[in-house]
Amino acid sequence: MERKEFIKKLGFGTMLVPFLVACSDSDDPTPSNNSSGGSSSDGTDTGSGTGSGTCTVSPTETAGPFPTKDPASLERVDIRSDRTGVVMDVEITIQDKSNGCTALAGAMVDIWHCDAAGNYSEYGGTTMQSTNYQSVHFLRGRQETNSDGVASFRTIFPGWYSGRAPHIHVHIYDSSGNSLLVTQIAFPTDVCDTVYTTATTLYTKGKQDTSNASDNVFSDSLVAELATVTGSIAEGFLLTKTIVVS
Repeated sequence: MERKEFIKKLGFGTMLVPFLVACSDSDDPTPSNNSSGGSSSDGTDTGSGTGSGTCTVSPTETAGPFPTKDPASLERVDIRSDRTGVVMDVEITIQDKSNGCTALAGAMVDIWHCDAAGNYSEYGGTTMQSTNYQSVHFLRGRQETNSDGVASFRTIFPGWYSGRAPHIHVHIYDSSGNSLLVTQIAFPTDVCDTVYTTATTLYTKGKQDTSNASDNVFSDSLVAELATVTGSIAEGFLLTKTIVVS
């Protein structure tokens, strides 16, 4: 069964040289705004999403079909492993609706996403994903939120696969390990278009075949799930997103 069909059945529907060096899991540099930069000096390749702007619990989405199998073993900041791509720092802020949407410190945030070719680690060798990556764990990791409710990661700009718009999966737990929310993060289309049509030695499939508006996950909740992404291919990108849990 093709991955796109499986997803529908579940009901959810070259300037690159500085960024092609893969890091080992032990490198773990702490991302910062300075490392990715804000808007690039030439003023290009930037985009932004629109947040909900209200204290509303973020949408619940599916964790499948490729959830992390043992997230507790992957506590790390740099989740790239051997994957190459345009560097992207991720800063996710968790807020607690039950406490006036104040920052939630001590929460555990898991993220995972596909590589530049659209493949996931921990899976493969099947009709859903022919390339077998069952024994590796690239582009998966977890971090505890700090006193500002922020969990930070270093990764690469994700690729895409047929039937889905580009995205990052997120699973949030409280300090006792109880699940609070499973959700997903969407990307601004203009930034995706720039990456996929410029960094073509890595992102070889061109523009994504599924827009945010037609994506089975984001079509009814895009405003609440769209991230802000700033930077450029030359300087790297910074993704920021606030997620509200109850």
